Amino acid sequence: MKPVVPPALDPAGVPEQRGSGYPEPFRSRMGDRAKRRLGDALGLKRFGVNLVTLGPGGQSALRHWHTLEDEFVWVLEGEVVLVTSAGEQVLGPGTCAGYPAGSRDGHHFVNRSQAPARYLEIGSAIDGDLAFYPDDDLMLGEDEQGPFYAHKDGRRYPR
Repeated sequence: MKPVVPPALDPAGVPEQRGSGYPEPFRSRMGDRAKRRLGDALGLKRFGVNLVTLGPGGQSALRHWHTLEDEFVWVLEGEVVLVTSAGEQVLGPGTCAGYPAGSRDGHHFVNRSQAPARYLEIGSAIDGDLAFYPDDDLMLGEDEQGPFYAHKDGRRYPR
């Protein structure tokens, strides 16, 4: 097979980004999570596309919801537990979930299996979006210097 050339790409050629942008004590709770930012690699500006590998014990994010961003996730391999305000359900390959902007239904994935799980996450990229974390003393905002994390009372975590 011939190598792909732009505007196509092989996801394996996109560097993995590990860890999280959350401040401590939240960052270390993510566990084993690796993202390949496919949308960025392709120059997409209006929405993001990430190929995520979530290792055993890892979680996608803290449980959260967005004011302006729609999110969509498609499970490709393995098994994850979708945790929402309504409870938990197991998702496997071929299943998907969507989170409309402004819905206060906090959500995230947790990998409680013994094997890695892979999924695509797709989200709109809208300036001014805020994210709220109902289970934690955390919110994500944005100002002229870019995104920032703050306590629910407004005090900012260090950048």
